[in-house]
Amino acid sequence: MTASSMTVDALLTGIPVPFRDSDYSAIAKQPVSGAVRIGWLGLAGDSVADPVHHGGWDKAIHLYPQDHYGWWRERKPGHPLLEKPGAFGENIASRGMTEEEVCLGDRFSLGSAVVEVSHGRQPCWKLDHRFGARDVMATIVKTARCGIYFRVLREGEAEAGAMMELLERPLPQWSIARVFRLLIGGGHKGEPDAVRALADMPVLAEAWRERARKLA
Repeated sequence: MTASSMTVDALLTGIPVPFRDSDYSAIAKQPVSGAVRIGWLGLAGDSVADPVHHGGWDKAIHLYPQDHYGWWRERKPGHPLLEKPGAFGENIASRGMTEEEVCLGDRFSLGSAVVEVSHGRQPCWKLDHRFGARDVMATIVKTARCGIYFRVLREGEAEAGAMMELLERPLPQWSIARVFRLLIGGGHKGEPDAVRALADMPVLAEAWRERARKLA
């Protein structure tokens, strides 16, 4: 039976702090206790340092499956970041579904809020710097363990321990892992028709639709 829900292990927020040289980042998010307000642009108390590449309607909330953490620990044994949620800068530390099971356009309950899957997370150099390694970004590109972005369709509140229940699945053939492999992982060369279809898919985040148009 296909999974249709996720357990929220933690909700995390962060503010921009010095990261590297003159760069700031809010990637080092911390768990929040109690109920958290979920607005159109994400969790209350969360902010971004680079609004060009982070935040906004299509990137209101970032989820990273805790299901991957064991896999990462095998490759980064003893790494302190992997001892608790938040290693990848996620707002939602969840368990139960991964990018292989979550599809573009899926709508989930999140407490009293409703959120919609907009695209996957395209990794950047900040993950390598955060982990003190040169291969984290490349490994994500290779394996599609990318994390998931949501837009908020209905504001509300949620807290750790909640279940994210799948409410609607309009595009079951478009898992986030598949979309990621096509647009970020190099798979566009083998499926040009699929890329053209993504370029015309309104539910896909605008940044990735533009990428699909260019790749097509």
